[in-house]
Amino acid sequence: MSASALSTLTAALLMVTGAPAPQPVSVSARVETPAVYDDEAGGDADADDPAVWVDPRHPGRSLVIATLKEAGLDVYGLDGRRLQRIAAPAAPGEDAAPGRFNNVDVVYGFELDGERTDLALVSDRGRDRVRAYAIDPAAVRAGRPPLKDVTAANAAPVFSASEADVDDQRTAYGLAAFSDDDNAYVAVSRRSETRVRLLRLEDRDGRVGYRTEDTLDLPASFTLPNGESWTPCADPGDHAQVEGMVVDQEEHVLYAAQEDVGLWRIDLDDEEFGRPRLIDRVREYGTPWTYDPEAEEECVIDSADDPGFGGEHLSADAEGATIYHAADGKGYLLASSQGDDTFAVYERGGRNAYLGSFAVTDSAATDGVQHSDGSAVVNVPLGRSFPKGLLVTHDGEATPADGDREGTNFKFTGWESVADAFPKPLTIDTESFDPRDTD
Repeated sequence: MSASALSTLTAALLMVTGAPAPQPVSVSARVETPAVYDDEAGGDADADDPAVWVDPRHPGRSLVIATLKEAGLDVYGLDGRRLQRIAAPAAPGEDAAPGRFNNVDVVYGFELDGERTDLALVSDRGRDRVRAYAIDPAAVRAGRPPLKDVTAANAAPVFSASEADVDDQRTAYGLAAFSDDDNAYVAVSRRSETRVRLLRLEDRDGRVGYRTEDTLDLPASFTLPNGESWTPCADPGDHAQVEGMVVDQEEHVLYAAQEDVGLWRIDLDDEEFGRPRLIDRVREYGTPWTYDPEAEEECVIDSADDPGFGGEHLSADAEGATIYHAADGKGYLLASSQGDDTFAVYERGGRNAYLGSFAVTDSAATDGVQHSDGSAVVNVPLGRSFPKGLLVTHDGEATPADGDREGTNFKFTGWESVADAFPKPLTIDTESFDPRDTD
């Protein structure tokens, strides 16, 4: 974000809240992936959400796996070079929707056909499934495409009651995966609804299926401190959906970003959802709005009548959430504040106290990050490229543009660049947590 953009944001917040907005610190990405384009020539590729797979023997050969919606998945090396493109499934019939890959996450060591197998798990919004891809370290070493589809043929829709319901597209949307001892799970949110479902993975004759363990419905409307009822901005018939999610598998906590509401903390007790607690609200929380189909954003926020019940750290949409692990339950929860192109940082422990925000800004190596959806951070050293950990962020506005084509991509930032940018530097802990240790 440019200095002028930050000044504009500060002025806007002064008008709404009457108080100075805290300034985010600036960090710079080191690597970026090739821009992709959401048009016919670009294969309808629209970057969205990344995950990081850590190579067990050679961390410098680790992978970034990222969704491209209708174009499927890309797999990148740590230099940002594309190593593999996996197409989303074709439509099963003339009137059916094709596959559309929304979010991705990684679990390690799932026992599949008698072998410990690392999996990339993807929410297929188009077909309302969770897709599973086995990650082959030997293929990485040999320079072959490392991902292979191992989704069970009988994997059922996550939310839809029938295949006809799939085409209504109230389907699998956000996704967060985690392991607990020998079991693996995914939390999946539903597009245009407040529902989140917990699935347990199953080995079905060497392929990956799943079954439902629990379901949670977050609130669709809220009682404000003044006693009035408020419903978040949404298209007619839709509700305040969740997309960005992450599970702290050491603490057994799911964090879920409800886009026009804020950030929820939900304990996972014996693989069941606990009672949700809203740990931060978006600035727009409680603000009146009207629906205008002629307007670009359709939901028009009435900032002049903001009652002041919103938070100070997130601008709608609240998006991609990720956990930086450190020793003794310490570390950080990061969440994308899409409305102002920043990332909020909270303590991982206690009551998730807010610590500050940062923006990924232009540098000699890459452009900055705008409108970010998904993000992923790992604390472990990844070879010479990222010896102190890595943060990957989606960039919804990759520049320079290719004429009228609007590009998107992913930015790779060394964790030390984020940690050292804060007045009180954040922790850098490369040893206390191993993402492969699921016990």
